[in-house]
Amino acid sequence: MRAVIQRVSQAEVRVDDVVTGEITQGLLILICAMKGDSEADADKLARKISKIRIFQDENGKMNKSVLDIGGSALVVSQFTLAADTRSGNRPGFSTACGADDGNMFYEYFTKSIAETGVPVEKGIFGADMKVSLINDGPVTIWLDTDQWK
Repeated sequence: MRAVIQRVSQAEVRVDDVVTGEITQGLLILICAMKGDSEADADKLARKISKIRIFQDENGKMNKSVLDIGGSALVVSQFTLAADTRSGNRPGFSTACGADDGNMFYEYFTKSIAETGVPVEKGIFGADMKVSLINDGPVTIWLDTDQWK
């Protein structure tokens, strides 16, 4: 699985001008399931994200996790994280899971991160979403479970 996490002071996602998810301080998580991913990958990624120390402590150091600060997560599906840009000018997405598996992994990951104790809001899989955020820092980190194998 691939994810881009952004430390935010607030974020929201809208579908057809209706807010489907919004948070204050926490993480915006853009998530993409790749072919060959497993539920174990989703669980490992959820645990890593819930514990990654990218929030400032009392000394201004990135030393606290989203759990430590009592923050939330806004999880948004983003198949374009699978973009293959090695040739030509149009990205290919053949390494992303198909829609059915992608949706299953999106829902599974969302449940998995909630089980770590992080309150979760989310977008709608496959919808045309409008995401707004205030990136705090800015802090943006890319994660890929293939790099951990």
